[in-house]
Amino acid sequence: MLKIYNSLTNKKEEFKPYNSKMVTMYSCGPTVYNYPHIGNMRAYIFMDNLRRILKYNGYNINGVMNITDVGHLTSDADTGEDKMELASKREKKSPYEIAEYYTKIFFDNLQKLNIDLPNHIVKATDYVDKMINFVKILEEKGYTYKLEDGIYFDIKKFKNYGKLSNKDLNDIGIARIEENTGKHHPFDFALWKFVPDNHIMKWDSPWGIGCPGWHIECSTMSNDLLGENIDIHTGGIDHKTVHHENEIAQNDCAIGHSVVKYWLHCDYLQVNGGKMSKSLGNFYTLDDLEKIGYSSLDFKYFCLNSHYRKPINFTLDAIESAKIARQNLIKILQNHKNSSTKIDSKILSDYKQKFLEAINDDLNTPLALGILWTLIKEENSIDVYNLALDFDKVFGLDLDKYEEKILEIPDEIKELSEKRLQAKKDKNFKLADELRDQILNKGYIIEDKKDGYVLKKV
Repeated sequence: MLKIYNSLTNKKEEFKPYNSKMVTMYSCGPTVYNYPHIGNMRAYIFMDNLRRILKYNGYNINGVMNITDVGHLTSDADTGEDKMELASKREKKSPYEIAEYYTKIFFDNLQKLNIDLPNHIVKATDYVDKMINFVKILEEKGYTYKLEDGIYFDIKKFKNYGKLSNKDLNDIGIARIEENTGKHHPFDFALWKFVPDNHIMKWDSPWGIGCPGWHIECSTMSNDLLGENIDIHTGGIDHKTVHHENEIAQNDCAIGHSVVKYWLHCDYLQVNGGKMSKSLGNFYTLDDLEKIGYSSLDFKYFCLNSHYRKPINFTLDAIESAKIARQNLIKILQNHKNSSTKIDSKILSDYKQKFLEAINDDLNTPLALGILWTLIKEENSIDVYNLALDFDKVFGLDLDKYEEKILEIPDEIKELSEKRLQAKKDKNFKLADELRDQILNKGYIIEDKKDGYVLKKV
């Protein structure tokens, strides 16, 4: 029996979809204005894991993910510039070229991570007409009002606003808005934004030329492709207090009843105990990890080793441990693969049951990985190998691909690197430079990091 933690009720619940044969699931996708970093990718590993567990339990899925290529301002509220327009100025390309470039990189990343993709991948720019129609419905039902800069949703007319994130509507001090905006309430949000003549991405509408608000695209797409009763909506915890709260208001007011049954959120990824930032030198993409010797699936293993609802702290030591663990796992499985020994079916059945109980307890992948590690300690057997690959339907770690080559650092290079690290600690920078040159002459580059160093092949 699958149980999942519902952010709407703040408790773990038995999963009961509207239709026992087909699960409807909407997942918030990326805003394609820059390179996706590893913090972004944690949300899609979580999405992938949930989809795989649903399928492992025998469910079919009708899934949707949006690609935000217009309308997302630099603030999650209604302030700042459109992220696409901002990237366009930064890179001297059209917003459409920006979107195409970063969308491709995003999907390249998903492929490297073995992400199970939703059935429908939909761009916001392909849905503008339907977004306008959705806003019309809200307008006709009396939930909107017009200001100089756009059409806004009046949250006071929706009695359940704030239920997801337990917002206190009287605590307006937490709303990050400019004074004198004209809003009826600080939490009111834009459905349609008017834009100046020099704005590149703009469309005509009954209210004037402009572009859609960020939140409206998800409501429009989910309603169009999944209908009026949706089982699951996923996203990062950062979406919970504003974006998803606004989605609920739009959905429920336009349709006339509660639309999404289960809301699931994954927590943040930190780097070295703090926020990831280019200025701090701790900003990583999957390509960055590959350059220093870690595969995308090493990162996926690292994420699966923590529960999705808990914050996770990325360090170079942690990804190194994940790399070694995944590599050892694959090597041990080869011993099982090459053995013709059979194992008692009752033993295998017990492992399968424990695995199912783990993943069905709110996607407990750390426990499920522990069960896998216990399984492979059994006597070498092809049966163990086959069951491990069955478990990998949930993990998506390519455990059958032993041919994957992971950068192996010779002991001599490791020893020189450790001596260099000690020399730096002793402030013997002359020796440290000499050791760095020795390492380079032997074919490796050493890069200093906040928590140590990393090595990569020249």
